[in-house]
Amino acid sequence: MQLREEQKNLFSMPEEYYLAHCISADAKMGAGIALEFRKKFQLDPLQVLANIKLLEIGKCYPMGRTFNLVTKIRYWHKPTYSNLKEAILSMKNYCLERDLTYLAIPKLGCGLDRLKWQKVKGIIEEVFQDTQMEIVVCDWNGN
Repeated sequence: MQLREEQKNLFSMPEEYYLAHCISADAKMGAGIALEFRKKFQLDPLQVLANIKLLEIGKCYPMGRTFNLVTKIRYWHKPTYSNLKEAILSMKNYCLERDLTYLAIPKLGCGLDRLKWQKVKGIIEEVFQDTQMEIVVCDWNGN
């Protein structure tokens, strides 16, 4: 696994990169980077699914070239590191099953969700350590 941090717009990554972000089980995606993901990648079907039945916490929901990591029940809740790790493991398994090797992410759970980046980074490194993944952490707020 190769992990590097760059001052780069996540949405400018080449097409071979899959993009991941955190969402709630109600799939509201009404603020922060989740809102940008919803608009850019037309993630409304996830909202329809969540209206029928809440999405599963700790699971990755792939859609197009996005990975939607469910880390909490409602959008106003805060995730736990344990739920984030489960969702990252789910994403890893999806990648391994399909031989995907390029992943671009924001600092997962560290924006509105307020998790600590060094701890999240450690989880990512632990989960992906035995893979050939190239993970780019894009840290750019558009200002």
